[in-house]
Amino acid sequence: MTELRHRGNLTSLLKLAGLARSTYYYYVKTNAAEPTDKALRNRICKIFEQHKGRLGYRRIALVLRHQGKVVNRKKVLRLMRELNLKSLIRVKKYRSYRGETGRIAPNVLNRSFKADKPAAKWATDVSEFKVGDKKLYLSPIIDLFNGEIISYKMSERPNFKLIWEMLTAAITKLKPTQTPILHSDQGWQYQMKQYQHYLQVNNITQSMSRKGNVLDNAIIENFFGTIKSELFYLKKYQSIEELKTDLKNYIRYYNRSRIRLNLNGMSPVKYRAQFQNT
Repeated sequence: MTELRHRGNLTSLLKLAGLARSTYYYYVKTNAAEPTDKALRNRICKIFEQHKGRLGYRRIALVLRHQGKVVNRKKVLRLMRELNLKSLIRVKKYRSYRGETGRIAPNVLNRSFKADKPAAKWATDVSEFKVGDKKLYLSPIIDLFNGEIISYKMSERPNFKLIWEMLTAAITKLKPTQTPILHSDQGWQYQMKQYQHYLQVNNITQSMSRKGNVLDNAIIENFFGTIKSELFYLKKYQSIEELKTDLKNYIRYYNRSRIRLNLNGMSPVKYRAQFQNT
């Protein structure tokens, strides 16, 4: 009909075909959009694969925007559903609470998770990864300013050395004027005198969650949920060494490449760099 339209009157053609004008224009519009949607589907699939299935529709829409393609988030969601692209469910984490073995610090952070500059508020915790009959423990420090992982250590045992080495690495990155709050749960490691003394001599204020209240340390909990759903649960690991390698690569990706909605579509490192250059 579209071809015949240029040779005759559209009204007559529609009457002859028994087709409503609105129906005709709907199919014209749909057919015109198909090539665009096909190209968009391909771009969405490519972005999804580049980030190994770690991005949801909101962040994929942001990536498209950075690439010069402004698309409504709802459309990205619809196309992703059609392509069956979706994330995995998160599960619970390792708990290190063994009762009060030392001094419990007050909840100085008090769920104030926003920071207006780097190294003002940090959070830490330990998470467990199981591979066969072995376990690996990850202990990171996250900066609440931009969600960047400042330092981290891994160990096959959840011992104090794991925490000590992570803390030492983080402190070496502090400038003389930076005196952050470091928040954790009430895990036995954070109650140790050696740990608490090291914080004091480096002008770091210790803060602890209330007993059994995971929401008091929600930022680090979210990070563990993200790293497990975007990495650990997507692959069946055969060895601890294989997992260690992937965790190192993921944390580098998380800091440098993984965009975040609350950072205006930037990665943590890029957001910090922009802040420091203003």
